[in-house]
Amino acid sequence: MTDLLKREMRDGLLILTLNRPERRNAMTPEMVTALRDATAAAADDPEVRAVLLTGAGGHFCVGGDVKAMNEGQGRDISVGERIHSLRDRMSASRYLHEMPKPTIAAVEGSAAGAGLSLALACDFRICATDAKLTTAFGKVGLSGDFGGTYFMSQILGSAKARELYLLSPLLSGEEAAEIGLVTRTVEAGKVMEEATALATELAGGPTITLGRIKQNLALAEGGGSLAACFDQEARNHMLCSLTNDHKEAAAAFVEKRKPVFTGT
Repeated sequence: MTDLLKREMRDGLLILTLNRPERRNAMTPEMVTALRDATAAAADDPEVRAVLLTGAGGHFCVGGDVKAMNEGQGRDISVGERIHSLRDRMSASRYLHEMPKPTIAAVEGSAAGAGLSLALACDFRICATDAKLTTAFGKVGLSGDFGGTYFMSQILGSAKARELYLLSPLLSGEEAAEIGLVTRTVEAGKVMEEATALATELAGGPTITLGRIKQNLALAEGGGSLAACFDQEARNHMLCSLTNDHKEAAAAFVEKRKPVFTGT
C-alpha cells in the first residue's frame, strides 16, 4: 500500500486514509489507483465488514491536484488514453457505492470536486459543522468525474444537483446537512470519533444482510421495475433467512439479549 493511502484494520472495520496533508489530500493518479485497488480488495475480502474513508491533516479531499494538472498540460498523451485512465481510476467510487458492505465517509475541512464525489459514493457521510463542501468543477473549467453528478442527483434530486454543479456554491457542513447532502454533522474535532463509532457498529452487524439491502436499493435507484424489485427482494430475503446471523438474531430475540453477529 502506497504512503499516499493509509490502511488500518480494526475488528472488521477497514479505515482508509487519503494521505497528502500538505496538499489537503489533493488526488494524484497514484493515490486514486491505490484507493481503487484497496476498495476493490475490500469488496471481496470477508474479513472486511465495513469501510471508513477519511483524509489526513484535518481535510477530507479537495479533489484533483489542479497544480499538477497545469504542469502536465504539455504531456504527449492522447485524449483516448486520458479518458481510459480516468475511467479506470473512477472505479474507486463504484466500489465504495456498490460493495456488499457499509461504507462511511468522515468529512473534515474541505471536500471538493472529486473528493466530494468520493464522499457521496459512500452510504453515510459524517461531517464537521464547519467543513466546506463544494462541487468546484465549473470553477476550474471541468465538468465533473468520480460519479458526483449521479450520486448527488440520487441524494438530492436533479434540480438541486444542477444548482450545486452549475453554480458551485460553498456549503458549510451544517448547510449540507440541512439539505440532506450529508448524513449528520458533529462539532469540529469529533468527526472521526462519531464516524468510527458508526462504522464499528456497522462492522459488527449482519454483513451478508446489509450487502443484500444495498443490492436491493441499487436496483431501485437504477430504475428497476417494481416486478424486478419484488423478485430481488424475495430472493434476497429468503437467502438472508438461511444465514447464521438471522438464526442468531431470532435466538437473541427469544432469549431477550443482544445478538452477536459474525457476518455469516
